[in-house]
Amino acid sequence: MTHNVKNPLVNKSDNLSLQFIKYLFVAGAAFCVDYVLLFALTDLFHWYYLMSAATSFGIALTVSYVLSINWVFPKSSYSKLHEFLIFSLIGTIGLFFNLLTMLYFTELLKFHYLISKLISTAFIHFWNFFARKYVLYSR
Repeated sequence: MTHNVKNPLVNKSDNLSLQFIKYLFVAGAAFCVDYVLLFALTDLFHWYYLMSAATSFGIALTVSYVLSINWVFPKSSYSKLHEFLIFSLIGTIGLFFNLLTMLYFTELLKFHYLISKLISTAFIHFWNFFARKYVLYSR
């Protein structure tokens, strides 16, 4: 016997608070990918930290997209290609602010680049959620 009960923690929901909480988990998973790759590319492969940040951000963006469309947000009115392009454009704007914030905190204030990334992430999270929520997934 199957149950047709919609569990909002498993299924997508239109509730803003629930979406935001679920997006925190999605952002957390994407952040883990981003942060580990940033460290690996910079410290293990000796890339310049801003190049590492851009690369790791791009990979984490894909993780965020897949998790967001499958768990957080309802279906958008765009085709999958357009949805991904808009999702990526919002992420690219976030990347621009991420790189500026990291540059400011690392070069001017002399914070370690990983600390700068943590500070940047706190701000960029809100930008990404609300821009995606209201541009792509509002009904």
